[in-house]
Amino acid sequence: MPAGRNTLGYFLMVATGVFLSTMDSSMVNIALPYIMESFSTTLSQVEWVVLVYLLTIAVSLLIWGKLSDHVGKGIVYLSGMLIFSSGSLFCSISPTLAVLVIFRFVQGLGASMMMATGPAIIRGVVPHRQLGSWLGALGIATSLGLLSGPLVGGFVLHSFNWRTLFLFNAPVSFIVFLFGWFFLAGTLPKHTGPVLDFDWKGAILWAVGVVMLVLLTNLQLLTSIYGYGYIIVCAVFGIWAFLFLRCQRRSENPLVPVFLLKQKYYFIAMIAVLISFCVLFFVLILMPFFFKYVMGLSSDRIGYMMMAVPVTLFVVSPLAGRMFDRFGARFLTSGGMLITTGAVLLLASITETSSLIDIGWRLALLGCGQSVFLSPNTASVLSRVEFDETGVSAGMLATSVSLVGLIFSWLYGNATGGDLGDFRPELLPQFLGAFRYSLYAAAFLAFTGSLISLIRK
Repeated sequence: MPAGRNTLGYFLMVATGVFLSTMDSSMVNIALPYIMESFSTTLSQVEWVVLVYLLTIAVSLLIWGKLSDHVGKGIVYLSGMLIFSSGSLFCSISPTLAVLVIFRFVQGLGASMMMATGPAIIRGVVPHRQLGSWLGALGIATSLGLLSGPLVGGFVLHSFNWRTLFLFNAPVSFIVFLFGWFFLAGTLPKHTGPVLDFDWKGAILWAVGVVMLVLLTNLQLLTSIYGYGYIIVCAVFGIWAFLFLRCQRRSENPLVPVFLLKQKYYFIAMIAVLISFCVLFFVLILMPFFFKYVMGLSSDRIGYMMMAVPVTLFVVSPLAGRMFDRFGARFLTSGGMLITTGAVLLLASITETSSLIDIGWRLALLGCGQSVFLSPNTASVLSRVEFDETGVSAGMLATSVSLVGLIFSWLYGNATGGDLGDFRPELLPQFLGAFRYSLYAAAFLAFTGSLISLIRK
């Protein structure tokens, strides 16, 4: 890929995809309480609107990353943009929750195709010494998406309904698809190797493993396993892990770069980013429910409050990228996760009497910690290996949302004997208890991530 040629065009194409996918994600998080009410369902069911999106990405990201070497990164990326646009359109007209989940799967496919190839395109067109700065600029697109999501989502939910949210992505993504297809796709390099060397066995085993892991985090399934059932579950995963690792070691072109996982810098970066996303999803999913049920805020005001995280991402991400170019990743990533730990602990202490300003600065502090961590952590890997080989980091991302629902639903169910969809004002103490202990778990994860990041060189 010719560095410096059409660099701005490539960046705008990738940044637009990042913007749309993150805006969609943040809008859907805001809309979860309303989708739950619209279909008269429960938290454990409506969370699949988010979970299936992330599960699809987790299963297919590695696959698209490998296939893009054969058919071209530009073709895969732009096809993903078109699929994402179509999925958004059909989500808006879904008559049932099941149909909505199906088209969220379609959206997830498109987003996965863009995620698997977008940063690799950036890596190929910018000078190596400026990688941190360009990733910081890409962080601005991420921040704008997260920033626009709550804002747009709040206004739309206040004036229309959750279905209108999905209509925003369709026209923009289609226009970008047309631009990229006619002006950029043909200039991207194409791998000349045979498609037959793709690790299909590894891809199938990977998909099966991720799906099993996510399904087993379902509360009802876990609570239905007694006695020797736990041993059986452990044995099944042990067999899967053995078969998958054996397949990867024997493959000439393995789906997962097992040899890279033996590298200290790579392994630490992957574990740290999994922890970071898990902590972030704890807050992004639980806070809209807190604002709605505890604070009694309208949808547009919920959107304003949730903007606190992306606003700080917008400001701090470029600075963090430049600091990586000068100082490296070790202390930046560890410090960022430590800031995140403090922010989550502060959020766990809020109550129904807390002011919106008091909650807002704590959310902003969380965004600051995530910004200081994410750009340097990503750049520390991209500066040494191709991004296609870092796709394994998304393998556990989908389980983070399920983990949030699992812990919160278990705590709330034990306290009330019911589900979040049955919330009543008299259950406020139980809601706050479940909310608080869920964030304590997130803070523990963040602190662990800080210690792990400190180990890296």
